[in-house]
Amino acid sequence: MLPPASGTGIYTSVSPKVIRLLRQGCTNRPFFHVVVAVNRAHQSRPVIEQVGSYDPMPNRHDEKLVALNFERIRFWIGNGAEVSKPVAQLLGLAGFYPVHPTSYLQAWKTREKMEEKNEEKSN
Repeated sequence: MLPPASGTGIYTSVSPKVIRLLRQGCTNRPFFHVVVAVNRAHQSRPVIEQVGSYDPMPNRHDEKLVALNFERIRFWIGNGAEVSKPVAQLLGLAGFYPVHPTSYLQAWKTREKMEEKNEEKSN
């Protein structure tokens, strides 16, 4: 079996495609590949192509690393592939899509928590 990064190139042209996250890594150290695959109903099939990666664990500079191949993502979206919600959030933060509404909600909640912590520290 080929690793997800290489893809197999074998897929049915009429089956629905989705760009989604494929979880890799260990129990406490997740890592995600952004892949094009046949829709979740056929999840046992191998991925068609890897178009990016996402590391949600902050590194020593407090950064979460994302790598995306926008040309291939544009190709697959143009050919009718759907985009899952987490991938749409990543593409929104990258500037490829409009920013997803849940990203605004998460930022708002985080800002409220930080303001509460600052108020507690000042008292």
